[in-house]
Amino acid sequence: MLLKSTDFPALPNVFNDFFRDWSTSNFSDTNTTLPAVNIKENENEFTVDVAAPGMNKEDFQVNIENDILTISSERKENKEDVNDNYTRKEYSYMSFKRSFTLPKGIVDSEKIKAAYKNGELKIDIPKLEIAKPKPAKLITVE
Repeated sequence: MLLKSTDFPALPNVFNDFFRDWSTSNFSDTNTTLPAVNIKENENEFTVDVAAPGMNKEDFQVNIENDILTISSERKENKEDVNDNYTRKEYSYMSFKRSFTLPKGIVDSEKIKAAYKNGELKIDIPKLEIAKPKPAKLITVE
């Protein structure tokens, strides 16, 4: 006979409590976690900030092709602790891939810069001079 959690109301349902605060908002369709991304635009550039703590700059690959910016990362970690009485092996694997379509004819793809610092990948995507807003021009009336 199976018992339901309501059969023992005084005992907390450990698994429900553990998973209750987890949301699926940071999971992709393949149930892998995706880092939070902020995209900002000003008159000179777009800035993409990716929250990815615990990574190294070597873990990232950033490329642009046909006005599509792709940010991906793959990190594998193997730890082994050998002792007289036991051996413990831990494996960790994390990867993600995000793509963003950039506006056509606006981005200067030759001057894109990426830097990773303090758990954040920052990508600066400058705009072409022709895409930047021009100051108002005063036209004299003759």
